Amino acid sequence: MTAPFLQIQSLRKTYDQVVAIDEVSLDIRKGEFMTFLGPSGSGKSTTLYIVAGFQSPTGGRVLLDGKPLLAVAPNRRNIGMVFQRYTLFPHLTVGENVAFPLRVRRAPDAQVKAKVDQMLKLVQLVDCRDRMPAQLSGGQQQRVAIARALAYDPPVLLMDEPLSALDKKLREELQLELRRIHQQTGVTILYVTHDQEEALRLSDRIAVFNKGRLEQVGTGEELYANPASRFVASFIGNSNFLPIKVAGVQGSAQAIFPNGKPVSCDSVSRGLNVGDSGMLMLRPEQITIRAQPAGRDRGGLPVTVRDVTYLGDTMHYAVATPWEQEVAVRTSIGAREASLQIGARAWLDWDSVSGKVFPA
Repeated sequence: MTAPFLQIQSLRKTYDQVVAIDEVSLDIRKGEFMTFLGPSGSGKSTTLYIVAGFQSPTGGRVLLDGKPLLAVAPNRRNIGMVFQRYTLFPHLTVGENVAFPLRVRRAPDAQVKAKVDQMLKLVQLVDCRDRMPAQLSGGQQQRVAIARALAYDPPVLLMDEPLSALDKKLREELQLELRRIHQQTGVTILYVTHDQEEALRLSDRIAVFNKGRLEQVGTGEELYANPASRFVASFIGNSNFLPIKVAGVQGSAQAIFPNGKPVSCDSVSRGLNVGDSGMLMLRPEQITIRAQPAGRDRGGLPVTVRDVTYLGDTMHYAVATPWEQEVAVRTSIGAREASLQIGARAWLDWDSVSGKVFPA
């Protein structure tokens, strides 16, 4: 088995009594697109800045290709960086901006010209070579910043919320551009975002941060289908959390809703025992809504329809449980129950394998 290309080992960062990063360890493969995902203040950007050399950790190690990185000066780490703001030199043309890191490294003129040509072709801005940054759109400026960061063939490219200042349509277009660029170059990318959809679109794997710690690392599919914690379940995708009381843990767990309705659950977090309170997680698309109950062997939770929204390819229902908790349900248009209007009585069903129980 090949050794990881970039290793973050027991990384810790404190500011007085505040713990920004708490024992973060992570292995990144060569050529991998790894995204750090989490809310503001979760430690994802601090971890990135330590790898870049902009901050020093309180403890821990970072290894690049097996060699210690923290003792190396930031300007000698040879790591590319793209920020939220484009940080282009306003007095230099697009071509000169891309050439800048090569000029600093005293590359021969012929090599500089060839590399600038290659990078501008990569980001599809060949016709903009002689323009000034002020003449470009926000998306074009960010593509120039990416070209400049890749011009000197860095082993790792760090990207800190590079698309968050752009509008939704342009952001989605550049996400596709980033995937294409990554596939063409094979560069190892560490990408920071708080946008779960962006993380799912771009990443080979996602590292979910929360309060300075790593909650879970995996592919988008793994995190969505098998969240290790309630936080991951709520941060990746949309989820409903219904309160239950554990009634049995032999085989598939048995639980009871606040209205006394029994429910079976195949997946229960470790440490939950009979009598404990828990939260049953159900994704909106995993729930079936019916105008009539489906039978005693199914979920059959009675609800009242509060809202119905047409979303093109899906219908979104907001329903209220007997204990007045709002639950989101999403179905395909073909599965729409014609009689379900606001105020109507309805029943919810789901497969027992769909729900996961976490501690309350």
